[in-house]
Amino acid sequence: MEFPCDFLIKVVGRADVAFHARICEIVCRHDDSFDPLERLQRKDSSAGKYQSLTVNLRAISKEHIDAVYQDLKACELVLWAL
Repeated sequence: MEFPCDFLIKVVGRADVAFHARICEIVCRHDDSFDPLERLQRKDSSAGKYQSLTVNLRAISKEHIDAVYQDLKACELVLWAL
């Protein structure tokens, strides 16, 4: 992997405005160029109970990616992040 590069992270949680806002907040802390309107895709589950967010992170190193994952997994609203 050559850095910097675009790196996709999928995050799943309960469908809630707070979930979406918190994920954007966490990613913005690590990537000040992150624009949710352009670099985030949302998909709701068929029953509407869960939400999947695909974040397109501008990664600068493996350590950068690891730090984002660590913060996402520490968030109580996140069920899992891949």
